[in-house]
Amino acid sequence: MLDYLLRRFSLLLFMLFALSAFTFGLNYLFPGDLLTNFSGQINTSFSQSQMLEEKYRINENILVQYGAFLGRLVEGDWGVSLSSGQTVFSHVALLLPATLELCFYALVMAVLLGIPAGIITSAYHKKWPDRIISSLTLLGFSIPVFWLALLLIMVFCLGFGWFPMSGRIGLLYEIPAVTNFILVDIWLLNFPYGGQAFLDALHHLALPTIVLAMYPTTVLTRFTRDSMLNVLEQNYIKTARAKGLNRRQIILDHALRNALLPVIKQIGLQFSTLITLAMVTEVIFSWPGIGRWLIDSIYQRDYPAIQGGLLAVSMFVIFANMLADLTHSLLDPVSRNQSHGKV
Repeated sequence: MLDYLLRRFSLLLFMLFALSAFTFGLNYLFPGDLLTNFSGQINTSFSQSQMLEEKYRINENILVQYGAFLGRLVEGDWGVSLSSGQTVFSHVALLLPATLELCFYALVMAVLLGIPAGIITSAYHKKWPDRIISSLTLLGFSIPVFWLALLLIMVFCLGFGWFPMSGRIGLLYEIPAVTNFILVDIWLLNFPYGGQAFLDALHHLALPTIVLAMYPTTVLTRFTRDSMLNVLEQNYIKTARAKGLNRRQIILDHALRNALLPVIKQIGLQFSTLITLAMVTEVIFSWPGIGRWLIDSIYQRDYPAIQGGLLAVSMFVIFANMLADLTHSLLDPVSRNQSHGKV
């Protein structure tokens, strides 16, 4: 087990090194002045430029510059945004929780809907529940995220007026940022009309969550179905049937536990996918997350912000994938032994 953890840790270090090297190289690939790309400060005086050149080691070789770049990353000095004049790290700390909150609730919805749907389709294989759910998952898998978002806005926002079109909470409520997770902040502050504010935040969260959860729900449904069908063909399941166990006992007591092991890893991979899909969702629903900020930075050619946003999103995706892989390996010793080359 220790050898396995060391292998994964070394892989994590290599991926972080590759990410940091790529992010550092963007400063040379972006157009404009190298010092401006590093610092995000423009129209500096001669003395300020001298101080920045010394800080960012512009006159040194590239290895020294890269070492200073790593030190600034650890310290939280990610440069200054060209458009806002504020530090990039403060933007990331403010906006990333909004994206994580949206992705987390979408993943919870996908798990609560996708896994039971996959179990039902496997239990009624080639029967009408299987055909109906499989057709719906194929339809949901084929619908683009942006088209579904616009369709829901047109029907439920503009047509019926049931849901708001944008934002995280109504203008009537002013929630001080504690954790930057809107539902958690409302619960922690415990201010008057907190229940109404909580319901209003859920009201704003509903449509973006549904849109974002559509793709992982279909993937988990199909993946759970295939995993369950594979387990149901095993010899010990056939033995359980021969003993006279009914369908519910076979699925819940024998098949489900083994079928969910590969699904756990897939859940972690889907969380990484949600981070990328959230960028489109945040733009359409004006959700104040890091995805919308990153796309706005691309339009504004805010190179320090692009660099910091890509670094934050990529680091989170790497850690999410690594955590999902470790969780799957801890719960499934067979996969851990196979990763070591053992039988």
